Amino acid sequence: MTAQKLTLYLAAPRGFCAGVDRAIKIVEIALHKWGAPVYVRHEIVHNKFVVDSLRDKGAVFVEELSDCPPDRPVIFSAHGVPKAVPAEAARRKMVYVDATCPLVSKVHIEAARHHENGLQMIMIGHAGHPETIGTMGQLPDGEVLLVETVADVAQVQVRDPERLAFVTQTTLSVDDTVDIVAALRARFPAIVGPHKEDICYATTNRQDAVKVIAPDCDALLVVGAPNSSNSRRLVEVARKAGCTYAQLVMRASDIDWRALEGIRTVGVTAGASAPEVLIDEVINAFCDRYDVDVRTVETATENVEFKVPRVLREPA
Repeated sequence: MTAQKLTLYLAAPRGFCAGVDRAIKIVEIALHKWGAPVYVRHEIVHNKFVVDSLRDKGAVFVEELSDCPPDRPVIFSAHGVPKAVPAEAARRKMVYVDATCPLVSKVHIEAARHHENGLQMIMIGHAGHPETIGTMGQLPDGEVLLVETVADVAQVQVRDPERLAFVTQTTLSVDDTVDIVAALRARFPAIVGPHKEDICYATTNRQDAVKVIAPDCDALLVVGAPNSSNSRRLVEVARKAGCTYAQLVMRASDIDWRALEGIRTVGVTAGASAPEVLIDEVINAFCDRYDVDVRTVETATENVEFKVPRVLREPA
């Protein structure tokens, strides 16, 4: 029986961003430099395959600094941590490496600068996400107010409407954030925003690529983890762009083949913490079942690279 023909649109850019690549390298170099075990506070990036691979090499993942012995190195995840965490590590005389994405660190610096200028901060982000917790934890309690939606903007209680600034989580939906920023500016005309949007280049590029391919796809799969903010946003972007069946899958084994019966075109992309090996796995799964014509749709090229911290570049 001849296999059904299928056109597979492969979004580019997709998968790993420079911040994720750097964070994984930091754990691998730390293991090489200090030997196992090396402790990592929180998942280094939101991807089970990556975390399990690093665990197999000797990384130990914990949720709190109190779970780490004082005589072993500890790494802080790419999402960033509240100021209190490195302060506590220093107090305990621990060797620590900060793997916070430099673009998240930029938001931290921005928030601190506004605070020094006497401005109260509003953060656009998702409650409970490690990046939001880390950014809000840069300033004293009450100095950063969180809004998640346009409706939240109407309810937020500020100290002085004339002395406000805002920052955003780096992995939000670009379109949704535009609406929230507009609501903030309408309610607080004096609010100070970032010189350039806080949403990172990788999040923006991956969303733009999905917007291009989604209208041509009967189905679109995003390779990523359920706790990955940027991956979940890609699913939302695909649906808004006209692809009614858009789903998040961690591995090829998660694909619901019955739901895909009769499709002729499928889009594939991946969140910023999903490795290319998992994307290849999904493509191969389609090739096993269909006569596939793979078409890469490139909407941007990325050549960003971040250095690992100096402590890892120095000899042991």
